[in-house]
Amino acid sequence: MKTLLASTLLLACLSGAAAADSDTRCYELRVYHAAPGKLDALEGRFRDHACALFTKHGFTNIGYWVPMDNSDNKLIYIIASPSREAHDKAWKSFFDDPDWIAVVKTTEADGKLVTKVDSIYLNATDLSPEIAPSHTDAPRCFELRTYTAAPDKMDALLTRFRDHTLKLFVKHGMTNIGYWTRADKEKPQLIYLLAHKSKEAGAESFKNFRTDPEWLEAKKASEANGPLTEKVESVLMTPLDFSAIK
Repeated sequence: MKTLLASTLLLACLSGAAAADSDTRCYELRVYHAAPGKLDALEGRFRDHACALFTKHGFTNIGYWVPMDNSDNKLIYIIASPSREAHDKAWKSFFDDPDWIAVVKTTEADGKLVTKVDSIYLNATDLSPEIAPSHTDAPRCFELRTYTAAPDKMDALLTRFRDHTLKLFVKHGMTNIGYWTRADKEKPQLIYLLAHKSKEAGAESFKNFRTDPEWLEAKKASEANGPLTEKVESVLMTPLDFSAIK
């Protein structure tokens, strides 16, 4: 009886620790479409002003990237706050900050730097490693992947990642950076970020991953009643020099 009680208490403590350590932050993925010829100026505004002002107002700068194939002049970044309420307050105080207003006036003297902003709020999943600043001595290629789950298949998709996919990514040389789902539930999407040693290394890793017998077995078993995804999107990215993750 004492042994059973001790085991129960230990399990409760561990469960509590896991819950306390879970990442409940509010994340936001933002994509800025730079005006023609303005991408360098937009990057400069983040480097010299916006990132520091984000920190001032309570945001955490997670990472900043540009697509390797950047015909649309995009800048992609992720920021976080302790909660959605804190995030909304941070945006209000940021936009009202006289320093930011002055920066916008100066940097947009010859025209706006951004034509469109896309925003998706995200929740970290329990699949995710600690999402924190990280870098290596050599520059890495990052891959932002978005999986739109088939109807009623999100739980099965997350389970497959939890039980098989993440460890197989590591086996084949990929680094798991972060895994999120959409907070707005507008689409059943898993959005995650990988790092590769290079674009070529990433392609080779996925080639080996897709032919791995363990993956083929897991995929077959998990899709006995149909595919788990309707659409998979991938963007290969280069980290900017001021990114906390690079």
